[in-house]
Amino acid sequence: MIREKILGLLLISFLALSGCSVGMAMSGKKEPNLSILRVGTTKGEVEVQLGQPVSVVTAEDGSQAATYEFETGNEPSAGRAVAHGLMDVVTLGLWEAVGTPIEGSKGNKRQVIVNYGPDEKVRGINQPLTPVGDEEQGTERKEANT
Repeated sequence: MIREKILGLLLISFLALSGCSVGMAMSGKKEPNLSILRVGTTKGEVEVQLGQPVSVVTAEDGSQAATYEFETGNEPSAGRAVAHGLMDVVTLGLWEAVGTPIEGSKGNKRQVIVNYGPDEKVRGINQPLTPVGDEEQGTERKEANT
């Protein structure tokens, strides 16, 4: 009787715990195509890859410095998910204590600043905003809606 309760408890624990690392491995985010970040690319093309900027600084001449955040190293992986699932079965769910932190540490947050000219085309990448014509013009900060 006690043995059956222990096995039942282990089974319930396995079912409750399994899937965290498996789900995390399957729900990663595809890396953006950073090769589009070059002078002359339109703002729309950049935002297709990087999403909306987290902040935008606009100069008086209409040029902008937009800060984008994205994640690398956390693409969805069926292989990792299968491996976590197999380890869950072999260890009766105890793998989740190891697998979930491993999946939680995947990925690196990155930030890039893209400078656009008044025509909304890339003028520079990871450079301070320097308005065309007058280097001393003030800038106005405007937070983007996220």
